[in-house]
Amino acid sequence: MAKIAIVGVGAIGGVVASLLQLAGRHELVLCVRRPLAELVVETPDGAVKVDATVLTRPEDARPVDWVMVATKAYDVAGAAKWLERLCAKGAPVAVLQNGVEHRERFAPFVPAEKIVPVVVDCPAERVSPERIVQRGPMSLKVPEDALGAEFVSLFAGTAADAMTVPEWTTVAWRKLCHNAAGAISALTLLPNGVMRDEAIGEVALEMVRECVAVGRAEGAVLGDSVPEDVQAAYRRSAPDGVNSLLADRSAGRPLEIDARNGVIVRMGKKHGIATPANSMAVALLQVMAQGAPE
Repeated sequence: MAKIAIVGVGAIGGVVASLLQLAGRHELVLCVRRPLAELVVETPDGAVKVDATVLTRPEDARPVDWVMVATKAYDVAGAAKWLERLCAKGAPVAVLQNGVEHRERFAPFVPAEKIVPVVVDCPAERVSPERIVQRGPMSLKVPEDALGAEFVSLFAGTAADAMTVPEWTTVAWRKLCHNAAGAISALTLLPNGVMRDEAIGEVALEMVRECVAVGRAEGAVLGDSVPEDVQAAYRRSAPDGVNSLLADRSAGRPLEIDARNGVIVRMGKKHGIATPANSMAVALLQVMAQGAPE
């Protein structure tokens, strides 16, 4: 049995908790800001009521065997407050966040060899503080090494598609290509169906082309068809589908601008690659999130 702490119990953290519970051999600790009377995850196979210890104060934490961080990418400082006590005996830290800088974000707080970056794909929504709706399977991809294999083993026997991959950088940038185009929904306040508009579809292609160019410069192996593949995937998806950036903007929450589009702009500058479409998206989202300067 492994004792596993989940820091951040939003949509992704909640689904992870439900899967680990269904594995039937783990003790769970949920690290959250506010008390939870219960946590129910409506999975494709039925509702799961998560049985776990709930902590709201980092000082109450005790050492565990594994830590899974599922906070938003901008909340690393908040998540880090839990790590000193949770990792007191050397627990690995799996980072389940958007973007491509999982290791870099947590390097100031966790030894590099203990960080497991995770690329997550899962359609899920937190409809209330205590209820999460999972609309499809969860995919978890980690680097192909010893800790990655141990992470995958935690989900053995569950519905999670957890696997190690030899080219994690490519997988991470491939997902970032999809997330980059998702900024369009947040900008227009419209669900996935907006991608079926021809002019919007062209903008999405440009955003993904920029991401592909920067990703290649960072070592990712991305084919020429990736922009069209991403556009087609959006157009095949449910037209009323809502990505997390749109959900956060609609709810007035902080936005993961830097992890999703900002990183493309930053790394583009590093490599001398122009990223005008993503630069515009970042500028507009930042103004919308913060309000126009007086």
